[in-house]
Amino acid sequence: MSDQLSPFTKEQLIPKEETLEIVKQKGALFIGIPKETSYQEKRVCLTPDAVAALVAHGHRILIESKAGEAANFSDREYSDAGAEVSHDTSKVFSCPIILKVEPPSMSELEMINPQTILISALQLKTQAKNYFEKLATKRITALAFEFIKDEDGAYPAVRALSEIAGTASVLIAAELMANVNQGNGLMMGNISGVPPTEVVILGAGTVGEYAARSALGLGANIKVFDNSITKLRHIQTNLNRSVYTSTIQPKNLLKALKRCDVAIGAVRGKNRAPVIVTETMVEHMKPGAVIIDVSIDMGGCFETSEVTSHDDPMFIKHGITHYCVPNILARYARTASASISNIFTPYLLKIAEEGGIENSLRFDRGLKSGLYFYHGVLTNKTIADWFDLEYRDPNLLIF
Repeated sequence: MSDQLSPFTKEQLIPKEETLEIVKQKGALFIGIPKETSYQEKRVCLTPDAVAALVAHGHRILIESKAGEAANFSDREYSDAGAEVSHDTSKVFSCPIILKVEPPSMSELEMINPQTILISALQLKTQAKNYFEKLATKRITALAFEFIKDEDGAYPAVRALSEIAGTASVLIAAELMANVNQGNGLMMGNISGVPPTEVVILGAGTVGEYAARSALGLGANIKVFDNSITKLRHIQTNLNRSVYTSTIQPKNLLKALKRCDVAIGAVRGKNRAPVIVTETMVEHMKPGAVIIDVSIDMGGCFETSEVTSHDDPMFIKHGITHYCVPNILARYARTASASISNIFTPYLLKIAEEGGIENSLRFDRGLKSGLYFYHGVLTNKTIADWFDLEYRDPNLLIF
């Protein structure tokens, strides 16, 4: 009897894992936008145009009355765009998705329903342990927009807001030099026959780059200092022109500060901005010169800096005008709101397109970078280490 061939090969008889197709099903979002209550916060997450785009895709937006007022967006504009406007704060906070600029306060967290999705800034340096314990109790899924990455691995929200802060620093300096603000009467412009204004910029990151762009655009001479040669090289490339750049050496820096009319601090640090300009260096600056310390939210990089507010934004020390407002973006709330809205809107549309936050986190690694709480479980190692809390790897929870 001849050998019969087996209908299966040896490989085919070995058990294999079954792969299931994940079906993406579009879903409608119900988003609540409460009015910001943090001190001097004037921004709003979505502009009326963004609301109109989301409503056109079948999503529902509930916004608290006057949430956009400080950014010059009226309730009427939001209503015309298709949003529901409510005077009831607790009703807005009861929405399945909450969108905020600042992280919610403890009293606002009380109003949030269990299993809510919260998208806001985190501002880790200002938080306390009980904030995260409350998120865990409510089983909230929370994303910090400053941690979200794009396809290039950059942080789009941080960059967008840094662009505004850098541009704003030069515009504010130009205002403070004017006679009407008891300044030295210099104009930030390249007027024929008049020596240009001298600007020193500490830090060659995004804030420094946009401060440099604005200063050059107004006709000033600039000098950029940073200890990263790579960043100094990038700023030359991005500005598409040769400008004075230097590593931070006390001798060169002091020489530049003695001659400058404006000094802008845009240096960041891990836990605190490094103090680069000592009080002695400030004493050697020209009387009437202006210091804009954009790094003040991390302690400031000028030794003479002290935190101020938008109500009383400046003070004079050693004859030098200091501007040290931490939330500099609130000065240009409408532009800042539009910038944040441009970042939020595509993500919200994508979340809906992919069938909800679960699928989006599964497919979008950049969005997953912003996740710090998942159904009440802490998923960010930095927060866990900072506050001595238990942490779970998000890749083990979402797969």
